Amino acid sequence: RFISKIEEVLNDWKLIGISSGKPLEKGVYTTGAWEEKSDEISFADFKFSITHHYLVQELSDKDVKEDLVEDALPLPMQDLLCMNNDFPPRAHCLVRWYVYGLREFVVIAPAANNDAVLSESKCNLLLSSVSIALGNTGCQVPLFVQIHHKWRRMYVGECQGPGVRTDFEMVHLRKVPTQYTHLSGLLDVFKSKIGCPLTPLPPVSMAIRLTYVLQDWQQYFWPQQPPDIDALVGGEVGGLEFGKLPFGACEDPISELHLATTWPHLTEGIIVDNDVYSDLDPIQAPQWSVRVRKADNPQCLLGDFLTEFFKLCRRKESTDEILGRSAFEEEGKEVADISHALSKLTEPAPVPIHKLSVTNMVHSAKKKIRKHRGVDESPLNNEVLNTILLFLFPDAADKLAEGSESRTSTSAGNNPPPENEDYNLFSQFKSAPSDSLTYKLALCLCMINFYHGGVKGVAHLWQEFVLEMRYRWENNYLIPGLANGPPDLRCCLLHQKLQMLNCCIERKKARDEGKKGSVSDRSPGGSCGDAGKGADHSADNPEKEKEVGKSWESWSDSEEEFFECLSDTEDLKGNGQENGKKGGAKEGNKEPVNLKPEGRLHPHGKLTLLHPGEPLYIPITQEPAPMTEDLLEEQSEVLAKLGTSAEGAHLRARMQSACLLSDMESFKAANPGCCLEDFVRWYSPRDYIEEEVVDEKGNVVIKGELSARMKIPSNMWVEAWETAKPVPARRQKRLFDDTREAEKVLHYLAVQKPADLARHLLPCIIHAAVLKVKEEEALEDISSVKKIIKQIISHSSKVLRFPNPEDKKLEEIIAQIMSVEAIIARARSLKAKFGVEKCEDEEEKEDLQRFVNCLLEQPEVSVIGAGRGPAGSIIHKLFVNAQRVSTVPPFDEELRRSGSSEERRLNMGTTSDFPLPTGREVILRTTVPRPAPYSKPLPQRMYSVLTKEDFRLAGAFSADTTFF
Repeated sequence: RFISKIEEVLNDWKLIGISSGKPLEKGVYTTGAWEEKSDEISFADFKFSITHHYLVQELSDKDVKEDLVEDALPLPMQDLLCMNNDFPPRAHCLVRWYVYGLREFVVIAPAANNDAVLSESKCNLLLSSVSIALGNTGCQVPLFVQIHHKWRRMYVGECQGPGVRTDFEMVHLRKVPTQYTHLSGLLDVFKSKIGCPLTPLPPVSMAIRLTYVLQDWQQYFWPQQPPDIDALVGGEVGGLEFGKLPFGACEDPISELHLATTWPHLTEGIIVDNDVYSDLDPIQAPQWSVRVRKADNPQCLLGDFLTEFFKLCRRKESTDEILGRSAFEEEGKEVADISHALSKLTEPAPVPIHKLSVTNMVHSAKKKIRKHRGVDESPLNNEVLNTILLFLFPDAADKLAEGSESRTSTSAGNNPPPENEDYNLFSQFKSAPSDSLTYKLALCLCMINFYHGGVKGVAHLWQEFVLEMRYRWENNYLIPGLANGPPDLRCCLLHQKLQMLNCCIERKKARDEGKKGSVSDRSPGGSCGDAGKGADHSADNPEKEKEVGKSWESWSDSEEEFFECLSDTEDLKGNGQENGKKGGAKEGNKEPVNLKPEGRLHPHGKLTLLHPGEPLYIPITQEPAPMTEDLLEEQSEVLAKLGTSAEGAHLRARMQSACLLSDMESFKAANPGCCLEDFVRWYSPRDYIEEEVVDEKGNVVIKGELSARMKIPSNMWVEAWETAKPVPARRQKRLFDDTREAEKVLHYLAVQKPADLARHLLPCIIHAAVLKVKEEEALEDISSVKKIIKQIISHSSKVLRFPNPEDKKLEEIIAQIMSVEAIIARARSLKAKFGVEKCEDEEEKEDLQRFVNCLLEQPEVSVIGAGRGPAGSIIHKLFVNAQRVSTVPPFDEELRRSGSSEERRLNMGTTSDFPLPTGREVILRTTVPRPAPYSKPLPQRMYSVLTKEDFRLAGAFSADTTFF
């Protein structure tokens, strides 16, 4: 049953019949693609997995036809003699170690990892089953059985062809018999195993590879300088500046260099290698190839920064818990003071407000916190804190005395942002622009988390940051490092919140300055005195208002309801918005007689009002309320909950038309006697359709009318128009209640835990890390790294676009960034070791640079010119220096007697340039008739590998089965 199952699988995989193919090209085992397919078979209740490994090859029909020769040797047997791929650096162990030169083979192994075929009778039973299956099916692919424990990687197998058979056998020993440590001993084993009946034995061809390992780079200190932490603590901008991420490995990322010296084609008798003397001098080897062993996960600075910051995201504590709640435990004088202060605030008596502002209370609270905590216990010392705050708020340096108006309110938005790909990464990552306050804050928190007190330091800085925000709000100082205008929805939420706070400060500032300017009604030409400083001015600033044709319909979708607060300057005159619609409409007809125009900005081109025929003026309007994405979501949820009923729809329309109503009132005030058509011509020109018609007298006149959607009965626009009173913008209710919005933002900032903060700012840190990696890669110019960086950017932009990305995906991004950092560090390490920068000769420098790049990207690189080329001579020097450093301790007698012939040979001479080889590989091949002199001559091959840990012999011996 077992045999039939094997046959069934071989049939399914179409491995029956003659195998064909061309001789393999050099290096194809490493560069070619290996594939495998598996199945499961069982012997009684013991499960085996059967796997087919094969090298993917493209064959044309012509090749196949040519190859079908009668009685040709099976392909695996032909491959045994092929010398092109003797020591492949990367392949399946059967190909790499027991180099049979196989391009496809099938392995039967116990399915479970801890199962093993240990007894000899079981091994023989399996082998005989395999043999019968191969004979029955005519399959010419070699079939192996894994025996012994999995870690030993022991295989025996067989390959059958027409009248021929090859047996694959293996020996695995822990201790090496002395006669097998040199070539002459191995030749003896090979010849005796073949047992060739011919008297002058055909010559044996040999390929030998010795591998030397260099572990000692002592003459090269690792070039990465650790950041100077003392300079940081002193507040100097030294070793590592705030706002810059560190980069590079703290240890050498290259741990070993393996040099393989190869003699690919030797004939028996050319070289002497026995227990007394050896001709195998690595310097004389015709082929050298090198591979480097990379340190496992070398500690890299940027990677550490990212991982530590990412760990913050998982902390649960709030800022209060971290900094200690003891601050407000004493319920004594100060608490009474605060309550007293609050009651004083509500008294009608005139109170000097500035002394009782929330800021002062907070400052006294801060002093109290410090008193409790003790100055030394403060997570951040004052110097570091001041350095960071100056870095974040450069405008604070100009502040001379508390309360004086000397803080400049420059905003980063005044300079147009650079339009390059790196700068615009923030919109892909949903982070913040690289010159913004949010981005700088992220970098500072990252650095504090790593160097200055971890999560406590982060909580401390955040507390100071929130206090600074409140101070700026109360004292009308704009926040630096934020672009002007409404919140940029492409950025992270925290950045939007800060922009929102800035909008509030701007409106408040403009309003306060307006109050100072005049308390009475101002003429439309009056300036509020802040035209140059801000961008998003409040409604009563006439200089920066909406230009012609800016349709605000888009805004009306995202508007909140009216805020029930009156204008700060004066009571709302004729507050008719609460009156019935009809009353409003009736009054509207009389209005033109009594009213003089108010709140005009400038005439709208040559347009005139339809009825009185006066010029149509664009009114000064209120700015629409800026919104952050969480407010937009909140509002859309509220609107969605209103449902589809008529009442719900009406309410929804009322909420959405707050801005529209305000603009209609401003328009009516600026244009007495106007009608809805006039308003639509300015506000939404597309809804006013004009066409040429011929009147009764035969003249062509232009006749206009409202669009179909405007004519729908009880349409929102008509309703709003009837309700609207002629009230100029400065006397209307504020669409945007800056006080309320600012307090909401400040509360939002105050309740953020360090973990929330880290989540908000992680995109900024990833953004910064990507920019840092790009900058470092540009210095090295490694093509593979460029590709990985592109992948990181596309991966991150997919992951970070969503509000709460999964931890696993974020970890993947960080791991990718770390791997790039390690590659760049390796490139730098190899450049230093091979002296690329010091090289005088340009051509030689290019060769070395190419060599270093290949070492990074390929598993094994051949050295041009072997030991005599530029790279070869550097490698030779590295080994010589390492040998000088490691002085060999004297062997004691017993050890010398028991030592291998290699060690004895080395001790006889002086110290060699190279250490003992860590690996010796020998391949012996010949073609002889077996088992009788008149049999067909067939390929025989034996491979031996000797390392410190073990010794293997793998033989493929072919025999003619025609008469045997």
